[in-house]
Amino acid sequence: MAEKEIWTIGKILKWTEQYFAKAGIDGARLDAEVLLSHVLNKERIFLYVHFDQPLEEQELASFKDCIKQRVKHTPVAYITGHKEFMGLDFKVTRATLIPRPDTEILVEAALRRLPAGEACKGIIADIGTGSGAICLSLLKYLPNLQAVTVDISEEAIAVAKENAVKLEVDSRVEFCQGDLLEPVQDRKFMAIVSNPPYIPEGDIAGLDSDVKDHEPMSALVAGADGLDFYRRLLTEASELLEEKGFLAVEVGIHQAQQLKAMAENMTQWENTEIIKDLAGIERVVVLWKASAEG
Repeated sequence: MAEKEIWTIGKILKWTEQYFAKAGIDGARLDAEVLLSHVLNKERIFLYVHFDQPLEEQELASFKDCIKQRVKHTPVAYITGHKEFMGLDFKVTRATLIPRPDTEILVEAALRRLPAGEACKGIIADIGTGSGAICLSLLKYLPNLQAVTVDISEEAIAVAKENAVKLEVDSRVEFCQGDLLEPVQDRKFMAIVSNPPYIPEGDIAGLDSDVKDHEPMSALVAGADGLDFYRRLLTEASELLEEKGFLAVEVGIHQAQQLKAMAENMTQWENTEIIKDLAGIERVVVLWKASAEG
């Protein structure tokens, strides 16, 4: 009888890296490590110091299932059910977009513009909250801040609520279901933050299959030019801001200048800031409410 093949951590990682690479998976080695760490419920460093450890049958079977999903371009975060963002762990499902490093720039921009530490005692709104990554991160790092979130998806709100409990900020956040600013028309906020859909309809076909085949289209696409949601936010948001309040939004490539031009044609916005990411791409636009005197 043939001896059963033994799969060690090192051996299965090398095989998976090669298999993913042949399947056209970007970041093949990293994905293999993240998925195996998930199956073993260990940190990635564990893999490097236990290269010779054999996998148990159940571990191997679970990992093979992860491999099958990944070669179909299911995003790693949907396979594991988790994604790190701003140093925090967020649950994600197919009802939510996967938080991305680019969006951390929006959170950092808001952190720098909100009152620091104990002085930050106001309320912000997060429009299109998804997993809650933006506003829950802000709540975690500003312990006196409160937030109201809005999402059109009941399933996404359920995920955000779970994340709020896990991060122990649920007592400071309110969840509303509805279309953009509609559920909060009677409120005033020190800031409004949003990572709205901004991909033009014509660009969908060119998206990576990880995105277009798995992530919710309603959270990605925004009309022919990708600006539909920005038009609504710029038109409606200023009325919901307190004096000296601001609207901060993430934008797609080449959209920042378009938003700036839109704001300059509106009397309700006094100043526009554009923030670039580490690659020099204009990634976040901050719009300041015009003062009453103006």
